[in-house]
Amino acid sequence: MMGIKNTGKLAGKTLFITGASRGIGKAIALKAARDGANIVVAAKTADPHPKLAGTIYTAAAEIEAAGGRALPCVVDVRDESAVKAAVRAAVDKFGGIDILVNNASAISLTGTERTDMKRYDLMNNINTRGTFLVSKECIPYLKKSSHAHILNISPPLTFDPEKFGQHVAYSIAKTGMSMCVLGMAEEFRKDGIAANALWPATSVLTAAVEMLFGDGVEQVSRKPEVMADAAYAIVAIVTRDPRSCTGNFYIDEDVLRAEGINDFDQYSCIPGNKNLLRMETFVDDIKRSKL
Repeated sequence: MMGIKNTGKLAGKTLFITGASRGIGKAIALKAARDGANIVVAAKTADPHPKLAGTIYTAAAEIEAAGGRALPCVVDVRDESAVKAAVRAAVDKFGGIDILVNNASAISLTGTERTDMKRYDLMNNINTRGTFLVSKECIPYLKKSSHAHILNISPPLTFDPEKFGQHVAYSIAKTGMSMCVLGMAEEFRKDGIAANALWPATSVLTAAVEMLFGDGVEQVSRKPEVMADAAYAIVAIVTRDPRSCTGNFYIDEDVLRAEGINDFDQYSCIPGNKNLLRMETFVDDIKRSKL
């Protein structure tokens, strides 16, 4: 797969990535590792899951094999003490934090009556509260970086009743992450910290997507590398001042097209299935942001 070529611009930079043991988070980590970046693998999976491949330790081994340095940290983003400990460990090992990727997320595409409050709390505590907490703890170190970025894997802000009506609880939790982008971009503009969001145009094959939609979902999905290449373009290739390149809600396709990528079949789980791809929630009728 061709995709976005590595530039080496992240060499020596430290990325703190939540949910980096598998899926999109790990794909972003491996992309940065090929530049020689330092990666903090902040995720819950310390022991092998009976159904899902990958732990923080296997991800760390892959990162180091790809050319990066890794620090696996057991982190539940709901746990303030665990987040603080991981941030301290990252700074002790690598000397600082340059880029934060808030990727950890929980999903349940249920209607209001079918959403129990335990699931509601899980989504809001991981997605919105977790993003806010991890950002809060990383910001003092991001302020010291000359290459400071916060990138949330969250959707463009939309107040389309039809979209919220499909799954109110999940919509609240994911747009909470995007509201962190909106507010933090402005709050920390003066500090040179860019805050942006990135969301896929189509379904991306992750463990969560497979569990939600079952067998055959790969027929309508792209590989996580499409998001990794887009994330890399935002934090490594874009050379604008973080004070101006901030507060954006990017779609992966738009980012990659701006970098000259027009062959998206390379990202398809099943080559040649572009007409079957499932459009991602919050995307199909919004006006897409451009780089």
